[in-house]
Amino acid sequence: MEDNISLFDLEPIRKSSSRLDVAKMEFLGAETMTWKELFSGFDKLYAITFSSGISFVYQLVEMFKQSEVIFGCENVMSYSMNEVMAYQQKLIDSMKENAGKIKFDLISRIEDGTLRFYVARKKLSHEKIYLLEAEDGRKRVITGSANMSFQAFGGMQRENIIYIDGNEAYDWYYSIYQSLKDDCTDMIGEKAIILSDLEENVEQLPVFSTVQKAKTLIIEPDNSPQTIENVKFFLDVNRLSEKLKPLMPKAEGKGRILLAPTKVKTLRTQIAEDVQREKIEREEYPQLVIDIDSKTAELNGTEMDLSPDPSDIGADVSLFLEYMNGFKMFHGDIEGLQCRYYEFANWFFCSPFMAVMRDLAERYNQSKLPYPVFGLIYGQSKAGKTSFLETLLKMMIGQKTRISAPEFTRKTINGLKQIVKGAPIIADDLTNTRFNQHAIETIKNDDFGVSAHNINYPAVVISANEDVKAVAPEVIRRTVICRVQAGLTNTEVMKNNLVRRVQKDVGTAFYREYLRRMFDIVPSLAEDMKDDSIDSTPDILERSSEVICDIFNEYSDTVPSFIRKLSLEDYFSEKVTGKQTIKIIQTAWRTNRKAFTISKANNELRYNAGQSWDAERIMKELPETLEAHKINGTIIMRLDAAKEFFVTDFKRSWFPW
Repeated sequence: MEDNISLFDLEPIRKSSSRLDVAKMEFLGAETMTWKELFSGFDKLYAITFSSGISFVYQLVEMFKQSEVIFGCENVMSYSMNEVMAYQQKLIDSMKENAGKIKFDLISRIEDGTLRFYVARKKLSHEKIYLLEAEDGRKRVITGSANMSFQAFGGMQRENIIYIDGNEAYDWYYSIYQSLKDDCTDMIGEKAIILSDLEENVEQLPVFSTVQKAKTLIIEPDNSPQTIENVKFFLDVNRLSEKLKPLMPKAEGKGRILLAPTKVKTLRTQIAEDVQREKIEREEYPQLVIDIDSKTAELNGTEMDLSPDPSDIGADVSLFLEYMNGFKMFHGDIEGLQCRYYEFANWFFCSPFMAVMRDLAERYNQSKLPYPVFGLIYGQSKAGKTSFLETLLKMMIGQKTRISAPEFTRKTINGLKQIVKGAPIIADDLTNTRFNQHAIETIKNDDFGVSAHNINYPAVVISANEDVKAVAPEVIRRTVICRVQAGLTNTEVMKNNLVRRVQKDVGTAFYREYLRRMFDIVPSLAEDMKDDSIDSTPDILERSSEVICDIFNEYSDTVPSFIRKLSLEDYFSEKVTGKQTIKIIQTAWRTNRKAFTISKANNELRYNAGQSWDAERIMKELPETLEAHKINGTIIMRLDAAKEFFVTDFKRSWFPW
């Protein structure tokens, strides 16, 4: 099988060398007749239709002793698994509904074998073929543009309808019909009609019945650039239609709209006002669109200059370093704060590329976890979390935008993802309650944009204070987490003018240079993604940090140690995600050894955390290798694994109490 066309191929459309089957005909004349006259006098029907009116289908098949119909989907689809399931269920729902309306005995016809329906699982040909056969040997082919509907065969619209009588044409088209039926479809049995239900009986869908019979089945969507482009166009038309719908003039009887020049003028004014509102929204919620193929980026509809002046790049680098050095005034783990903030900045700057990498991972059956689209900064107050995120966003797009905690809900975030492109959405100052109620489910269900092959949606950044005590494992795997443990006093916050000055003076030159260099790197990561012989996952965070290091080394004489090369290990290794718990256990071992019970014989370490909720918080950040479980406020772990993870020997060689 030919390899999928890469997202990064230089030619947007590959020229096909496939040859076409073309039926050669002779024109014998034209006739005028009804659809019933066209189909009458035959006993068997075999049909392929792309769009259909189910009520017409039932009237047509009642004319024949035996009928088979293959349904393809009229909408533009890539035939991914979710699309196949959705189409099959909706078709069956329509079949049941219409059979009841016209009293068509659908089930008995299917049970006695005189009626068979098949539904597409792959992309079918776009042919509309009706094969008619009589018991006396007569055969007819009806083809052309007409689908199986009253609209097509009832004379309501112009159609190209052709019929050919005789064995030669029938046999050629019948072979096409059989090939499509065998390779591309699933049979709709009586159980599917009676029981199929996505809530309780999803296994009754035709595609799963095929799986039961064949034992295995490969669902291979069409991810070619042409199909993706067509699907995108179809979805864009639907979205634009829905957007324009509220602006339309009031309809009269039967939904008719009477247009006059005055109404056109009013409509023009309304649309212009709506466009203006969208512009305001774009200013509030930015649109950063990156194009890997053309190596260009647009911000709010304007192409960004990716060849910034070197002096401007140097100025931005200098201001960022000045900002980061300002943390030396803080109290607490200053070096840790600078390192954590730099790690977060690397992901933040790289986040517009995560949608691209997740799309590639989906196409080539790779894990999407190395490409997180959620970030969390939490820790003590007055640690500069909000101003840090504002500064990063200012460096990216020259704007400072964020939503407040009360606005953060799963529905709100999913809605903003439809509006914002590229630049991260910042949700500021979430409480523990709101984080648990809304953020966790939002993060766990992080498949936004994947099935639609959306490559320009934003990451979501959450800032929270110390009351977000611990993060569940399912969140840790999907989120870049930055816990800060340093801060300023109230008066120091009031006196500090550094942040305001940096945010006022910093530009986007550094980030535009960063984008230019990343555009040269991402295509090679895509090639690595496609290469099954490469064991490791392409690490875009590592390559991003290399770009940042290169820029800083080129434009600054003194680069601090926290500006360094990073990798996935720096974000998601067990020692990183469990850092706070490691600190808790190490501190407890130094100051309160009575809380520990050690059993070498059972290879067991017990730690009494006090309250059950304290133990639960610690449990969330423990790796599976410890095989940890808890009883009330006590955590039981494997001793050998605990020694390695906590970097502590757990020997009672001395007692400080």
